[in-house]
Amino acid sequence: MSRIGNKIITLPAGVVVTIDKNHVSVKGPKGTLERTIDPDIIVEVEGVELAVKRPTEQKRHKALHGLYRSLINNMVIGVSEGYKSQMEIVGVGYKASNQGNILELSLGYSHAVFVQIPSELKVTTAMEKGQNPKVTLEGIDKELIGQVSAKIRSLRKIEPYKGKGIRFVGEQIRRKAGKTGGKK
Repeated sequence: MSRIGNKIITLPAGVVVTIDKNHVSVKGPKGTLERTIDPDIIVEVEGVELAVKRPTEQKRHKALHGLYRSLINNMVIGVSEGYKSQMEIVGVGYKASNQGNILELSLGYSHAVFVQIPSELKVTTAMEKGQNPKVTLEGIDKELIGQVSAKIRSLRKIEPYKGKGIRFVGEQIRRKAGKTGGKK
């Protein structure tokens, strides 16, 4: 029994779901998202409730049941509220700035790193005195925000000794003791 797949999705005001065979389209105040789903999975809309059902108890159908319910729920939340990802850049001399959707990062390399952010996302940077530079991504597609955030983070991973690198705001990093940590 899929606990996630059996949950009913309640549609907020202003969100319209259109189902055409195995194609689901969700339209809301912030935009429209579309996804092609497996033809075996059944999606039913009744008023302001959306239900995802599976035809059999096969292992494959059970796996897809919860997956597609979560993906459709993320689409509904995205077009009604939107998603936001905040990262901070920790390190002496590390900087971030943006020109439209081109993000420029100075991460201690001999050159600046430029990242082209997809047009579906909005990027903002903040550099305040006494605080680490922050990069904020906003959009309606949770999957795309996660993918771009991971790409930006991979440019300078957090190192465990000094904690320098790109991290999500509020993320806890396991720190290691240096060479002198073992001496008494």
